[in-house]
Amino acid sequence: MPDSAPHHSDRMHRPLRWLWLSLAVIVLDLGIKALASAHLDYGRPLEVLPIFNLTLLHNTGAAFSFLAEHAGWQRWLFALIAIGASIGLTVWLSRLKRGETLTAISLTLVIGGAIGNLYDRLVHGYVVDYLSFHWGDWYYPAFNLADTAITLGAVGLVLQSLFESRRPKASPAGQDKSSSADSSSADQSSSTDSSSTRGDS
Repeated sequence: MPDSAPHHSDRMHRPLRWLWLSLAVIVLDLGIKALASAHLDYGRPLEVLPIFNLTLLHNTGAAFSFLAEHAGWQRWLFALIAIGASIGLTVWLSRLKRGETLTAISLTLVIGGAIGNLYDRLVHGYVVDYLSFHWGDWYYPAFNLADTAITLGAVGLVLQSLFESRRPKASPAGQDKSSSADSSSADQSSSTDSSSTRGDS
């Protein structure tokens, strides 16, 4: 009995070991943002590929410049959303069962990306973006590693949901055992009745 509590606690906290991936995303994201801010001229594209530039931009909105043109209230709104989401997703992560690897990776990617951008909002008042893809004169909104991690995590959660919905549901073991027991009892009863009938005759 004394050993049951430690084992239960270990099971509950084992999924939280995946938070190392969140930490890796945060460190890489903030490191690359610092390099971009130090070595890129603001708003001046540095061509890497015909369809890809490194362009330093400051985004006061959400991912991909959503609500970026508002007066500044969105900074605190998105900060609160990021904090709430990070707490909620960490609780979800702590309750995962063994084998739910894709869900664990997806959750930690979203947590890492959310905290990476949260740091920018709280410290700078804007998010540092530097990845810019374009085709001809059409430019996709600039983004960063944190945005990429959040997007990949969201895709992973959707895929996991699809896998779960297509997985065949196993019949309840108790119901199968009960049916087998009832069938066995019925067979025994039928055999007993038959023997009794033969004895009477």
